[in-house]
Amino acid sequence: MTALTKPEANSQASNPGPNVVGPDDDIPLYESRKKIFPQAVHGRYRTIKWAVLIVSLAIYYFLPFVRWDRGADAPNQAVLLDLPARRFYFFFLEIWPQEFYYVAGLLILAALVLFLMNALAGRVWCGYMCPQTVWTDLFMAVERLVEGDRRERIRLDAAPWNLEKIVRRTLTHSIWLLIAWWTGGAWVLYFADAPTLVKELVTFQAPMVAYISIGILTFTTYALAGHMREQVCTYMCPWPRIQAALTDEYALNVTYCFDRGEPRASVKKAAAARAAGQPAGDCIDCGQCVNVCPTGVDIRQGSQLACIQCGLCIDACNTVMKKIDRPGELITYESEANMEARLAGKPFVQRLIRPRTLLYVALIGAVCALMLTTLVNRATEGVSALHDRNPLFVRLSDGSVRNAYTLRLTNKQLQDRTFALSISGVPGGRLDVVGDQAGALTIGPDQTRELRVLVTTQDKLPAAASLPLTFQIRDVATGREASVTDHFIGP
Repeated sequence: MTALTKPEANSQASNPGPNVVGPDDDIPLYESRKKIFPQAVHGRYRTIKWAVLIVSLAIYYFLPFVRWDRGADAPNQAVLLDLPARRFYFFFLEIWPQEFYYVAGLLILAALVLFLMNALAGRVWCGYMCPQTVWTDLFMAVERLVEGDRRERIRLDAAPWNLEKIVRRTLTHSIWLLIAWWTGGAWVLYFADAPTLVKELVTFQAPMVAYISIGILTFTTYALAGHMREQVCTYMCPWPRIQAALTDEYALNVTYCFDRGEPRASVKKAAAARAAGQPAGDCIDCGQCVNVCPTGVDIRQGSQLACIQCGLCIDACNTVMKKIDRPGELITYESEANMEARLAGKPFVQRLIRPRTLLYVALIGAVCALMLTTLVNRATEGVSALHDRNPLFVRLSDGSVRNAYTLRLTNKQLQDRTFALSISGVPGGRLDVVGDQAGALTIGPDQTRELRVLVTTQDKLPAAASLPLTFQIRDVATGREASVTDHFIGP
């Protein structure tokens, strides 16, 4: 759909011609969508896209079934988002809710990698690795398998509804729905033990939220990859608008080398022009670059918003150039700077290493180093304290002052651990753990334990009536320690 601006509408209305809308006619704001029937193509970039599709879908669909031994009482699924237990398991890593900064770090890292990819090769993410591109490629492969290539699909689409058309369309959409259903089913497997959940889904014993999630993802996958396709890339996705502000003249983009291709002519006319010493371009205006484009872009018209930089037009053009015995790469990954240099007769310019890319690489390295450092030094034990608010303190009959606290001890290891609890900061302070011994506090594997503790002192408190109080836990077996500071309050 192409927007028609108001100035254009007013211009047409003020100068009506025989085929121009008049001032009283309704002018649509958007043009109707034209169906796109991409043609199959073979070549280097199509092979890369197939490889990315196979690897990424294999990881997505089968990763929930990969096992990882964490011990007797821990889940053995390699990648698991255990929402009831508030844990995220990723192979040897276990992320707790209070460690969400690891997830934030991964998101920042992903954004920086995306920025770097854009600085190097434009929308290369969109063309090869974006989920919308991957699933759309899969859906179009099914469509070609069932309904034929471009010409057959155009013919089938224009044909009246008959038995053949009904059978082919029904089979196509049935396979699409099956893929979409398994896509939604694979997603929910990341939130529970995959084999168990599959059995529950088949026997209709799974939680209702699982069926609802699968239904929503089935519908969205079927709609986006089967019907909306290029509209998602052109209108719904914000990245084409954002990436324009992050690129520069040295970024590689799919480009038509018009200095080589123009003027266009058929093979015979171009050969005759060259024989007569007249200019003739290599482009024979065959339209193959447009026919294979999944978004219907004519790259010969220059860089466009809908172009996802997938490189299929390069494969199509190279195939044609080979057939007519002309040099390849008439359409290629090219930078604006190198294009201008070639037109001016200057040497080849290719600057992949420049301040922009070095900055992104430095930031990516810094984020990776920070995350790795925090991961290596990650504590497997912890303690937090909450002071009673009412009352803040109690004066006992012997004149001593008592404060009450609620402590929560954390054991992030997958084995039982025993901790000794102690305090410091309060002169003459005595620690009492309600219902337990401060020197032998056992916490189960991958668990937390809440304690009720009392701190009492008979020493005279300073005038400020508030002292910093430190609670410290120490692993009896390994000596590892953790502490937290609160306040001891008096009259």
